[in-house]
Amino acid sequence: MTIFGESHGVGVGLILDGCPAGLWLQPEDFYEDIERRKGGLQKGTTPRQESDLPIFKSGVFNDHTTGAPITILFENNNMRSGDYEKLRAIPRPGHADFVAHEKFGGFEDYRGGGHFSGRLTVALVAAGVIAKKLLQLVQTQLHAEILEIGGLADLDAGLQKAIDAKDSIGGIVECRVQNLPGSLGEPFFDSVESLIAHAVFSIPAVRAIEFGTGFAAARMFGSQHNDPIADKTGRTLTNHAGGVVGGISNGNDLVFRIAIKPTSSTPKEQETFNLETGTRELFSVKGRHDLCIALRVPVVLEAVTALVLTDLLLLEHKIPRVLKSKE
Repeated sequence: MTIFGESHGVGVGLILDGCPAGLWLQPEDFYEDIERRKGGLQKGTTPRQESDLPIFKSGVFNDHTTGAPITILFENNNMRSGDYEKLRAIPRPGHADFVAHEKFGGFEDYRGGGHFSGRLTVALVAAGVIAKKLLQLVQTQLHAEILEIGGLADLDAGLQKAIDAKDSIGGIVECRVQNLPGSLGEPFFDSVESLIAHAVFSIPAVRAIEFGTGFAAARMFGSQHNDPIADKTGRTLTNHAGGVVGGISNGNDLVFRIAIKPTSSTPKEQETFNLETGTRELFSVKGRHDLCIALRVPVVLEAVTALVLTDLLLLEHKIPRVLKSKE
């Protein structure tokens, strides 16, 4: 997959290669997940709204995938680029402003974070919609949800902490995959955990990942952490491993969690370096930003997970390259 575009450019999109031919695909298939990703519909998310209707440019004909690369475009229409003019001289702490300027010599599109913006996650979600449809062929299901915000299981209370502090806040998101076939993945470099972690860190604001009991495993005895095998299918009585042993799926639920940092664009006054004056100064980020970006992450996490698992299933020929069904 290739994703392209900038936050305040003409649009963003993706090119997805390797999708089997014959998959029934219509714009309506994308609406539910695209709506889940949007801000403005719930407390703590940005008021910026885009229609985000998918425009098929290639790879889809007569409502079916053709086997050629799929190109999908999402237009940008609701921008306020003037909010970012000052950031050329005053990079936001914790944001990609400074490193983008250094890497691309000042030629980067700085508006709204440019190509570094969470706006591009709409392309990840769109690719995930296609991957999820392929996972349905083997009855594999996945779901991600927020476990806590600001250290609190009461999500509204966690958001209120940030509102009261006039600051942004982070959260924990868990993903659970059910009915995942065993024997997927390889030891070492192409382990299930390695591939998922690689994809997960493509989501802006991800800071950590843990599978199964994760860091808690470091405080357990081996006899506590080991998952007793219950029958010849490999089903285990516990799932401390999170569904992966030796880098290979074992047929149990795949379970992992990710930590999402607080949004770097916060109204709280901070100190940063002014590139024009050469001095440190206080400033506050203006514009439309998420109070808690974790609120929008679950559907993105499902998407990148679905992409990795679909790749693995295609490698094992559990999903055919040409689909026979019309729907």
